[in-house]
Amino acid sequence: MKLPPFHWWRTVFFLIPAVAFYTIALGTVSLISSPVDARGRFAHECARWWSKLILWTTGVRFERRGEPLPSTSCIFVANHASIYDIPILFSALPRQLRIIAKAALGRIPFVGWHLRRAGHLLVDRQNPGAAVLKKMQRMVQEGASLIVFPEGSRTNDGLVHRFKGGVFLLAIDTGLPIVPVSVSGSRLVMPKRRFMVSPATVVVTVHTPIETRGLQRDDARALAERVRGIVGSAVPGAIPDADRSS
Repeated sequence: MKLPPFHWWRTVFFLIPAVAFYTIALGTVSLISSPVDARGRFAHECARWWSKLILWTTGVRFERRGEPLPSTSCIFVANHASIYDIPILFSALPRQLRIIAKAALGRIPFVGWHLRRAGHLLVDRQNPGAAVLKKMQRMVQEGASLIVFPEGSRTNDGLVHRFKGGVFLLAIDTGLPIVPVSVSGSRLVMPKRRFMVSPATVVVTVHTPIETRGLQRDDARALAERVRGIVGSAVPGAIPDADRSS
């Protein structure tokens, strides 16, 4: 019988316990701080330390390229190739970041409690209503930015798949600029359906912000395709030739 490779053993017996420890320890610190940290700023610093420790333990390095980060609130839009994309982006983008996620995640111990108390956008996807806009307005008032993966799930094949339109409607409704972000190489760390983590170097490319003020809701689909093309342009082989010519 063939034994699993070294990185499988390393994942199961070292990385998973280490990540669990980081999650519990920093999640507890985040929760303790929440009564005096209504804006979630210190909680986000805990999330950044959590991210950096995970990358350091795993042996994942990143290199950030491209444009300077905006100093005001925006929506970072990135491709999604690995479960490691969140710690990579939290480490590579030193801004107050919030994510949008389904409300059920808020019930997960430590991770969900942190999301709920730190101002992340937990949304009932069956009935989001006006609650999303209200939470977005509060996020902007707190000087935070949103990070989203509009493909909806991690890629299986390394391609940047069709972007869903909801986040682009949200950007148009709020007038927040969109900053396309390309993540290249994270799929080598832990691709979907592979229970093994490997060291790698990931390149994070920040593109020029796209203003949404003045756009109409009917422009959301074209905006989504434009941003997808920009994101895929810095991920080798991510946009099929047929899509490029369309």
